[in-house]
Amino acid sequence: MAGVTGNRRVGLALGGGGSRGFAHIGVLKVLEEESITVDVIAGTSIGAVIGGAFASGLGPAELVEKVEEIVRSPLARLPVFQTLEETDKQQKELRLADKVGLFFKSQWLFAQALFKPGMMEGEDFQAVVNHFIPDIRIEDTKIPFRAVAADLISGNEVVMSKGSLRCAVMASCAVPGFMPPIKDGEMLLVDGGIINMVPCSVVRGEGAQVVIAVDVDRDIGADSDFKNAIDVYIRASEISNFHLSYFRLKDADVTLRPRVGNIKWFDISQSSGIISEGERCAREGMERVRKLIPEKKERKLLSVLRALFSKRA
Repeated sequence: MAGVTGNRRVGLALGGGGSRGFAHIGVLKVLEEESITVDVIAGTSIGAVIGGAFASGLGPAELVEKVEEIVRSPLARLPVFQTLEETDKQQKELRLADKVGLFFKSQWLFAQALFKPGMMEGEDFQAVVNHFIPDIRIEDTKIPFRAVAADLISGNEVVMSKGSLRCAVMASCAVPGFMPPIKDGEMLLVDGGIINMVPCSVVRGEGAQVVIAVDVDRDIGADSDFKNAIDVYIRASEISNFHLSYFRLKDADVTLRPRVGNIKWFDISQSSGIISEGERCAREGMERVRKLIPEKKERKLLSVLRALFSKRA
């Protein structure tokens, strides 16, 4: 991304959140239009997908095309996504007391959970990642990039800076129980969101002096009525993730929060609106970003000339 950031190194931390992460594309579009150079990117889960693709050279317009292709492709109609969508609709239509165990009572999902490490087939998972991510090494990205995962064996955060970009992104996206873990030597890697949902600390550790974070996690607000163990367990996980992310986000200079928290992580049907919301949020936060990034004289002169010519036209 060509642009001007003075002498301050800018880092972009893209958070996890499933389809809500398409909002990252809208943010990237605005940063590109504003000629703001990103010097290093770190991503968790969907943030690793979008961040890795962008770091490899795909622009926002190309990423929009990639998303539209996925929405139209057979991958969007895999049985696991259809079952999740149908289950969600049933939950909305039933009385709360009738929701007990509905998600796990789906025979197809239950069988997947019992006999496989992930409900989504590894080949389908790989196909989605390959659609966005080129077959290159992390060291060869145009913008320095880091993918964040978690090791099930040690319980530690793993920041991937070398090796296959596709493998790193797959590991960062491997939602426990939904996608199979990725074996890497002695490690068994899964979605980094269980440790570091928005990896501000990673870009800060890479020398970023200005850290822009994009948080697309679920809203903390929820219905107050929880009638079964599953409702309580899921809600407890949401609260835990929210407060963990809040702690992590303290390392950001600017945090952008697109209003996508009410969208299910598996719902890609609203991709266009999600991208637009990311763009809206970035424009709204651009004044805060500009205050942290000094402009060079050349940029100021260019702005004056543009204004002058527009008046004459």
